[in-house]
Amino acid sequence: MKLKYLKNVVTLQYNKQLCTGCGMCVVVCPRDVFSMNGKKAECTDRDACIECGACMRNCAYNAINVRPGVGCAYAIIMSMFKGKKPVCGCSEDTGTSSSCCR
Repeated sequence: MKLKYLKNVVTLQYNKQLCTGCGMCVVVCPRDVFSMNGKKAECTDRDACIECGACMRNCAYNAINVRPGVGCAYAIIMSMFKGKKPVCGCSEDTGTSSSCCR
């Protein structure tokens, strides 16, 4: 089973017209959000994006834009560095019912 982030909330934007087909987004994405379709990349699973920013940082042609450091993915990654529990504003610590950081 492939886990999803949250449906239709990711900040990822992809402009296929700016894509040159280098394939770096396919190589660096840890969640297989992109795949090659002929000579261009295609965003095949946008909702799987964890907003890490690797695709945008490795796209030399500005075809990809994402706000890294937002949401649960950032909270989980930063908690690993800090050795603390993830805090992203949607865990049980905030009193909300969302469970994306558990």
